[in-house]
Amino acid sequence: MNLHPDPLLTELRKALRKGLAGVEARMDLHGAPVTDGSSGPTRPVLDALDAADFERPVSAGGLGLGLTAGVLVSEELGRAARGNSYRADALAAELGRPAGVALAGLEALPTGGRVTATPVAGGWELTGTATVDDVGATHILVATRTGDGPVLVAVERGAAGLGIEDACWPPVIRFDRTPVSVGQVAGPLDDSPTGPLSRARLRQAGYLLGIAVGAHRTAVEYAGFRRQFGTRLRDLPAVSFPLARALVAVRATRAAVYRGAWLVDSEPDAVGTAPAVALAMAAETARDVVRLSMQSCGVRAMTAELGLHRYYRLAAAESTRYGDPAALWRAVGADRVRTARRNRAAAVLPV
Repeated sequence: MNLHPDPLLTELRKALRKGLAGVEARMDLHGAPVTDGSSGPTRPVLDALDAADFERPVSAGGLGLGLTAGVLVSEELGRAARGNSYRADALAAELGRPAGVALAGLEALPTGGRVTATPVAGGWELTGTATVDDVGATHILVATRTGDGPVLVAVERGAAGLGIEDACWPPVIRFDRTPVSVGQVAGPLDDSPTGPLSRARLRQAGYLLGIAVGAHRTAVEYAGFRRQFGTRLRDLPAVSFPLARALVAVRATRAAVYRGAWLVDSEPDAVGTAPAVALAMAAETARDVVRLSMQSCGVRAMTAELGLHRYYRLAAAESTRYGDPAALWRAVGADRVRTARRNRAAAVLPV
């Protein structure tokens, strides 16, 4: 892995920051902190940069920048505390689906499904409740489990038995024996190291990394001019040392996230559990760093003055949207144990 930044990605990061700086932030203390989905205000920024072509191969008319570019886009969206209008379209493109869809039910992976699929003639009936990232989408890709394992099924917004509750955040979608056919299966969500789910996990890890980076940056800036006991907050060891440790955690998480993306792009045979590790690590880092940033800024962190409350609410909702970190760590640990047992068995076999 080349540790030197790619000049092209550096310029892309600058362009994203400049564009996202012009998107008005939702500073209200109540209600949704962001406008999510394809109808959100970040969509024009991404469309102006042709972000949909970043990961698309050159043979398909794209730019061929790989998953690393998608992770970078997600990180900058999180850093700016804006809605993520990129992840659903990127996952849909990999499954051969048109843009403008919403995602639902991914928070239950990898252990199970909040939306159950009961077999019926010609397909299944969906029952359950899950979070959805865009209440205005006409089609929703729902994660569920069939006899073939985890899959994404495409459900129309007006389907029978489907209801959306948008009074809460994140919004919730409910299914009551909603019929879906075999033809509505968009694709599998297996544990393939370079499959759609692994790539989606790395994009979400980048988004969580950006949330941690943005919250930490806000806290450091505030501690640099806020004075207490005759000195700046940043000069007090009780404030500066935890912020320094948080910076170390952020940089370690960035290394894990971008290493996972680089493996998918450059060494697919060596990916292994890197996407799950990156997502679990990024989720825990976002939670810890945002909490510390809130504590460092005191009561002003809970007001509209700094906007830290947006990162706090985003971290609470986004850290489990693609699976609980504890469940991901258990899956990673189980894989390591299986690998160690296989290696041990191979070592004792006679030649």
